[in-house]
Amino acid sequence: MIRPVTMLVATFCLASAAHAGEEALVAGTLVPDYGKYAPREDARLPEGIVMKVAFDMSAAAPKGEISRDLEKVARFLNMHAASGIAQENLSAAIVVHGGASADFLTAEKLGHENPNAGIIAELVAAGTRIDLCGTTAAVRDIAQEDLLPGITISLSAMTSHALLQQQGYTLNPF
Repeated sequence: MIRPVTMLVATFCLASAAHAGEEALVAGTLVPDYGKYAPREDARLPEGIVMKVAFDMSAAAPKGEISRDLEKVARFLNMHAASGIAQENLSAAIVVHGGASADFLTAEKLGHENPNAGIIAELVAAGTRIDLCGTTAAVRDIAQEDLLPGITISLSAMTSHALLQQQGYTLNPF
């Protein structure tokens, strides 16, 4: 009998901790409406650090939802700005290919509102570079005018990643 009670108490404690964790997230300053993060007073970054990170996106968000991958980029920018990295030392780039291309299309091209339009506008305003793979654009019949403002069609996703790496960007592994 003690075992089921112990399991029940443990489950309740874990569920309570998970709920409390969400309340600890705060909005950031660079992408204020997206990318909430957990402030860490005890985390210290080296003085004068420069963060240049590339994010790869190949999967579309579920229809009608904001892309979790875009939220990840917003969180990266917000948490590092809050940790003391000056905006001029903080850069994000997104390389888009495959099905993720749908998350960057205008409402006209999609035939309905794009739930990602707001976060993309804020990311672009924060200086995020967004490259759509030229091969994806060709295969999916996407022209520059089909894309939300601030998105560039590159030669290919492979080319974008190679150029970003030469410019000092590291690839976010997750």
